[in-house]
Amino acid sequence: MPELICYVNGDFLSTAAARLPVQDLAILRGYGVFDFLRTYQGRPFRLRDHLRRLERSAQAIYLTLPTSLETIEAIVYETLARNALPEANLRIVVTGGVSSDGLSPDNQAGLIVLVTPVREYPTTYYSLGVKVITTAVERYLPQAKTINYIPAIMALKQAQAAQAVEALYVNRQQHILEGTTTNFFIFHGDQLLTPLEDILPGVTRDFVIELARDSGFAVVERALTLADVRQADEAFLTASNKEIMPVHHLDDLQIGPGHCGPHTQTLMTAFHQATRTQHE
Repeated sequence: MPELICYVNGDFLSTAAARLPVQDLAILRGYGVFDFLRTYQGRPFRLRDHLRRLERSAQAIYLTLPTSLETIEAIVYETLARNALPEANLRIVVTGGVSSDGLSPDNQAGLIVLVTPVREYPTTYYSLGVKVITTAVERYLPQAKTINYIPAIMALKQAQAAQAVEALYVNRQQHILEGTTTNFFIFHGDQLLTPLEDILPGVTRDFVIELARDSGFAVVERALTLADVRQADEAFLTASNKEIMPVHHLDDLQIGPGHCGPHTQTLMTAFHQATRTQHE
């Protein structure tokens, strides 16, 4: 694989050679935000939506972006151009910046743009579906995409031990919220349901809701319980890197037919057609 080039605080350089100051608050305190997206046909998909979410995440933790969204957009395109990848994942990270006292930012936030090849999941994940588990976790500031991923990493360890690909957070009210890097949907007949509160508003989630409405499905955004899932005909996850991924089991509960259902397949087909022809 060719050497990957990234952007770090004003410089384009080899990812292998990239460094952060040891006094950056991202390292010392886990203070920072990020966003993640991928390309289709070599172009970032819904980049401006992701950048606006990056800005909202930064505002939620009182972190000032180091430059304008327009400048960040130009840096993203330049970083992408410097990497010879047919399709790429893009990770935009805003760090807290250098701190002389180890707690308060001194000057400007840092900016990192990373490019990696798109990972292809096994085709069986989309034809047969995947297993997910539940875990009793409530994310701090769920509306902000922060770099604090300790709970998510721990939850994914639990999922791997259960031979599952994702863990869904469940709060004290026993509401299913979202996955560590995904949003969650279920079908009750022709009605598509998905959690609304205490989740990260996914860009892919919003796009799938648009596709569902265009496909004639009624979309309901409300709290979801395990009882709702027991009655579900189909279920799936959404994420930039997973697109629409069917779910056949939640813990030990089989959902619907135990494989990709017809409504989920309709949305998967619509998503594939839209992402291969539609851009910003």
